[in-house]
Amino acid sequence: MTVDSTAARQPRRSSGTSTSGTKAAAGGAAKRAARAKKPRSSDSEPPLVQLLTPEGERVQHPDYDVDLTPEELRGLYRDMVMTRRFDGEATALQRQGELGLWASLLGQEAAQIGSGRALRDDDYVFPTYREHAVAWCRGVDPTNLLGMFRGVNNGGWDPNSNNFHLYTIVLGSQTLHATGYAMGVAKDGADSAVIAYFGDGASSQGDVNESFVFSAVYNAPVVFFCQNNQWAISEPTEKQTRVPLYQRAQGFGFPGVRVDGNDVLACLAVTRWALERARRGEGPTLIEAFTYRMAAHTTSDDPTRYRHDEERAAWEAKDPILRLRRHLEAQGHADAAWFEELEAESEALGKHVREVVRAMPVPEHMAMFDNVYADGHALVDEERAEFAAYQASFANGEGE
Repeated sequence: MTVDSTAARQPRRSSGTSTSGTKAAAGGAAKRAARAKKPRSSDSEPPLVQLLTPEGERVQHPDYDVDLTPEELRGLYRDMVMTRRFDGEATALQRQGELGLWASLLGQEAAQIGSGRALRDDDYVFPTYREHAVAWCRGVDPTNLLGMFRGVNNGGWDPNSNNFHLYTIVLGSQTLHATGYAMGVAKDGADSAVIAYFGDGASSQGDVNESFVFSAVYNAPVVFFCQNNQWAISEPTEKQTRVPLYQRAQGFGFPGVRVDGNDVLACLAVTRWALERARRGEGPTLIEAFTYRMAAHTTSDDPTRYRHDEERAAWEAKDPILRLRRHLEAQGHADAAWFEELEAESEALGKHVREVVRAMPVPEHMAMFDNVYADGHALVDEERAEFAAYQASFANGEGE
């Protein structure tokens, strides 16, 4: 029963009261409509850790900082440029029918490269399905990521070779896997750490909150890295939480930090601090990387239906790659020739990705029904038969 339907059954005191209520309701509806049309802003958001402004100016933070050489800065820039080029090529390949789906990381390069480069070789990573730049940092061949999206394998790499787990499609479940693994690391007496990636939408999942409980109680050496890209598909962050996401950690008994997710230096510094804290036996940390998904949620999504061009334009001004380039140029750490050489290298990567993907076998359509159940299942058999008949209809000229 709604509030309106209850109120409608109450006796009216006067026509004036009714008119006033109607006007108030209409006014409220108008305000809600105006808010829906107004581009969302982060001006009222709490402060975040930042070491590099959108203009490329280096700033200091009293609690988190890094001291990097020009070579290391160029390395971070190269990482972001190469992974953005790979991501763009993968999107194009999906549009050309070479991949079934693709989840772009466009705009989130700093969050992933900064956190990924903070890891040691013996640390273990539990990703979602969008951590292509973290995979790059762990030495996973980028083309191995594409086999799953083409439908020719179930992962394409050995997780233990790079300490980088297979992609997890089910939202939030990898945080439980990471917590259990971290508890095992602690019992083994190792000083390595574990990091689990997830998005702002997944933070609403029960699995994520359960992993917070277990990691806090057992003091697990795990870092929860939430990439708050503002949208859980079409749901904005304010529809998911009443408080900033990093503050949720307080309720579970461990620290939370909000970092500028478009600042690769800040992401590196904060993640490095959290990992060292975990290695010292001080338990979990929640990092909220405040960033923005510049592209669609996946290539099956149309973000123009739920967000505004003005919002994207505001975040484009905070582009993670552009701000580091501005810093490199201002400090004289890279010249035009170096940027041109990197551009040529990124184009070569794109060409290589195209060639490898197009050389992959065409997926067998019926293979998706195999291995669903160990001993078979009547419903799966029925669905297989229906799909086979559907595919055959095209050969007979009957399909639409």
